[in-house]
Amino acid sequence: MKKVTRKALYLMLAVSVLLGCVLSAPIPAKAANPDQMEVHFMDVGQGDATLVTCGGHAMLIDAGDDTKGTAIQNYLQKQKITRLDYLVLTHPDADHIGGAPVIITKFDISNVFVSNFEKDNKTYQKLIQSLDDKRLKLLTPKVNSQYTLGTASITILAPNGSYDNPNDASIALLVKNGNRSFLFTGDAGEDAEKDILKTGIDISADVYKVGHHGSKYSTSKDFFQAVDPFYAVISCGEGNSYGHPHAETLNTLRTNGVLVYRTDEAGTVIASTDGKSISFNVPASDSWKAGEPTGSSTGASAKSAAAAKTSNAAQTQKTAPATTSQPEAPADAEHAAEPSPQPQKESAPAVEENPQESAPPATNGLTYVLNVKTKKFHRPTCNSLPTTNRQDSSESRDSIISQGYAPCKKCNP
Repeated sequence: MKKVTRKALYLMLAVSVLLGCVLSAPIPAKAANPDQMEVHFMDVGQGDATLVTCGGHAMLIDAGDDTKGTAIQNYLQKQKITRLDYLVLTHPDADHIGGAPVIITKFDISNVFVSNFEKDNKTYQKLIQSLDDKRLKLLTPKVNSQYTLGTASITILAPNGSYDNPNDASIALLVKNGNRSFLFTGDAGEDAEKDILKTGIDISADVYKVGHHGSKYSTSKDFFQAVDPFYAVISCGEGNSYGHPHAETLNTLRTNGVLVYRTDEAGTVIASTDGKSISFNVPASDSWKAGEPTGSSTGASAKSAAAAKTSNAAQTQKTAPATTSQPEAPADAEHAAEPSPQPQKESAPAVEENPQESAPPATNGLTYVLNVKTKKFHRPTCNSLPTTNRQDSSESRDSIISQGYAPCKKCNP
């Protein structure tokens, strides 16, 4: 047996220590910058169809009624969409699934999500037949299951059981990219909203796709407070027979200072986000006009407001929004030639053009208050300061945001 020299022993010991350090050292997480995400709330009259794109990936949520399938197909093709990662049909009402057979026939689709509520009618049967023809399997995703779309995450919130009506059986989902999030609830009513709250999942969102086209039977008080949106989008047809959006819902949005965008007024609404800020292609509505039942569920096609390139100062997000161009609207949508002016709405919060310059002066070195659990930061004078998980900071606004914190929606630091 060879004698091991002291030098060799030291060398072996050094190597083993080095290997131990390498093997036990944590691998640093590689922080990926969020891709640009666009959410196209398409104008399909009295119905729903929303295209979400992020990093070369695409998801379509609902597909309007059976008269809108070709228009949606044309719109997707103009956006250079050749395949869908997800087709989400929130529930089997005709104004949400009617156009789906055209989309299923014309596009490659990786995943099809459907509600657990089935209908025995021609519209639903046509949908199932189109899925069978393409040999596509349908799935009702489980609550709290997670999916990805580029750098965006998708969290399933509903349905939370079996319901007696298709609206409450709607698939609900939260789409988050970076620090910005969008909530979709289909036509879920108050009962379904209560069940979503019972899950304990954080449903706070910057943009709320208003439930059931602005119906008073959705957007219940507790649910709205949990969402706490800054922006809301209502998809409905001009002069629809249901009177959407209802005055009760509009009053909730208005008294809470939410900026509202409506497809019955502006046509297709497009929100863009880089994960930090959000911008829209049209001005927010200033009419606050409730719908009036007229006996026609489709309504006129002419729109009272045009698509503008960017929002004005009243729509500026808490951090400077990126400028977006306006893709073409669906073939059935018409737009006026001039953008309408955007006066400041009553009861809406004043949004400053340059929030960074308007931060309150430091008091004893304190500039912001952080909530280390929710990752929100506040002005020291905010009336929603955390009582627990609080951390006072004298750092700059940019420094705090770079650490993953988002500004409070109420005090707008």
